[in-house]
Order: sequence, then C-alpha cells, then structure tokens
Amino acid sequence: MNQRADIDTTPTGRARARALGIPLQGSPGPANAITDVDGVLVGYSTIVEGEGKLSVGHGPVRTGVTAILPLGRDGVGTACAAGYHSFNGNGEMTGASWLEEAGSLSMPILITNTHAIGPCHRGVIDWVAHNKPEVANQWLLPVVAETWDGYLNDINGSHITVDHAVAAIDKAVGGRIEEGSVGGGTGMNCYAFKGGSGTASRIVDYGHRQYTVGVFLQANFGSRNELSIAGIPMGDELADDNPMEAYFSGRPTGAGSCIGIVATDAPLLPGQCKALARRVPLGLARTGTAGSHFSGDIFLAFSTANPDALNGRFPQGAPSEESYGHMDFVPWGRMDDFYTAVVQATEEAVLNALVANSEMTGRDGNRTPALPHAKVVAALHARGITARR
Repeated sequence: MNQRADIDTTPTGRARARALGIPLQGSPGPANAITDVDGVLVGYSTIVEGEGKLSVGHGPVRTGVTAILPLGRDGVGTACAAGYHSFNGNGEMTGASWLEEAGSLSMPILITNTHAIGPCHRGVIDWVAHNKPEVANQWLLPVVAETWDGYLNDINGSHITVDHAVAAIDKAVGGRIEEGSVGGGTGMNCYAFKGGSGTASRIVDYGHRQYTVGVFLQANFGSRNELSIAGIPMGDELADDNPMEAYFSGRPTGAGSCIGIVATDAPLLPGQCKALARRVPLGLARTGTAGSHFSGDIFLAFSTANPDALNGRFPQGAPSEESYGHMDFVPWGRMDDFYTAVVQATEEAVLNALVANSEMTGRDGNRTPALPHAKVVAALHARGITARR
C-alpha cells in the first residue's frame, strides 16, 4: 500500500495512525477522510475554557459540536438514501424513526455531548429556516447524536448554544480535516486514552469505475485492557498511567459511546445503507472492544448518489405517468467490497482519533493521557510488524 505524507498528518501537523507505521488494509482516498466522498463537508465548534474545580454552569468546559453535511450547504433539503443501526442503544440519535420510515436524510448531521442535543437540534432548525426557508416550510426532524464527556467537561452547564451548532454548519469544509480533540469529540476518551473525532476512507473498485466509502467517528468507548492495534493486544503494555479508570474504580469502564457516520457515493438503496451501518461494529471490534452495555453505539450511513430520488416533499396535483421515482443501485450480491471498506475505514478512524491527540486535563483536575506513540511503535516493532508500503 502506498503511503502519502499528506494523509499521515492532519492539517495542523498532528500525526495520524499511518505516521506511526501501523499497518492498515485497503486503499484510502486523497484525504483519507469522510470528505473524500464528493460533496461531504465537516465542520467543528470547539469549546475549551477554564480549569480547576467543577462549578456547574461555570466550567471547566471541554466540549463542542461536529456537523456533517452529506451534500454540502447548497444540498440541504435534497434527500439522500440513508439507514441507521443501533448496536447498543444506551445513547441517542434524533430523527432515527423517520430515517427508518422514509429511508432518506436531507439535513446536516450534528454530533455533540449527551446533554447538548437540545440546542444542536434547535440550531439545525434555525440554520435551515434562515438559509433554506423553502425547506423549513415543511417539518424538520434533524439528526443529532451524542456521546458522554462528563469526566472532563462540565456537561450539565449548558455551555453549548444554538450559535455553536449554527457555526459548526457554517464552518464545514471538504478535504483534509482535523481529528482528535475537536468538535463534539473535544472532551471524549477512547480506551481510557484521549479520544474524540477520527475519520478515514477507502476506495472500492467496481469494474468500470471507483467509488469511495468514508467513515467519521466520535470515539468515546472501550476499556484500556481491551485495546488492540494491528491485531496485537496492547492492554498489558499500555496499562500504566490510567487515571480515568482509577476514577471510575469499581464501576464499568468500557462506557462512553461511539457515533459512526458512513458516507459513500456508490448508488445504494436505504436497506443497503443500513447494511453498511451494521458493519461499523466489526471495525470497532478490530480495535478490541466487546461493546459495553453502558456504551451507546449508534451508526448511520448515507449515499450521495441518486440525489433527491427519495424526497418526502408534499405532492402537487394528481399523479401522472411522470409521478414515479427511479434509482440506480449496486446489486446486493456485489456489496461485499463495500462492507469491507466500512470495516477497514472504521478501524483506522478509531486509531486516528487516538493518535492525533494530546493529553487533556478538565473538570476537578481529571486527566486523560494521550496514546503513547513511542510505546505503540516499540510494541509493533518487537513483533516484527511494519507498515505495508
């Protein structure tokens, strides 16, 4: 596999998994990100304020909002085929009932902390009402998902506002994007190391052309002893410096949750999008997790092909011979390569969230260390494991 310097680091120069020589399967897209799917944009609002003892409503604050726009800002209101899967339902993704019913998605997806769904939900409505009033004339059922950041963040303090949600949508960009402690991932932890936002992509050859599958994760799950990298259990070698699990002594430590968003430009039916979403847990499992009862692991996949074929707008006039929808789609029997791409990109997205990160101290002096790069590299080299090039 060829490695490129531009996908080994984030735009600000933070190392990603490939920079450590971790061997990873499959061929990534140009940015190795969900934004490799044409039209998909990602934006962040990141809030890091204060330090010291928790004072509810006053901080410290370590949180934010992530916005994912399937067809960009101009495409808000245009329907994409979509499906979702709840691997473990100890979490929330609003709008899921309508996703299940209609099989389509037409608005930005927001990801935040558990107690900030309300302002983010309202923020999507306000953005659409201001920028796409013709869309807001019908009902709006935004998709907003969450994971818990209360170990580091004043989660009960109402620090995320409607304005933060709107700003994340307005700041969404394509190409290479930041990872780690940014956006909704700011206060999140993964395998008791600093976690948060991670992304990756894979190119799928399909005869006459290529398609892209991209994954974005808000990674906030797993116990330290579960962590596996490149198929190597790392729990024993990385067991030291674990203040988070000491803090939760005697309580389940794999909790926290993971939200996964899968995007592709391959033409898929809603049921096939759901099938992609169901493969995200297989990628998570490659990094060691068994899936905690206290972890809300909820996943959504969408296809940017067949734009607006599944629109749910009110009909006008009586049906005519033109009153039919039409969709191209990949035959079910040819889906396996797309499933593989989801699994591979999910595994790498977890590792990118861990690698592209720094130690963080938050409320009450609670501290989460960063994944120790040198120890990971040494453990891989000790087993003769090097990156495929």
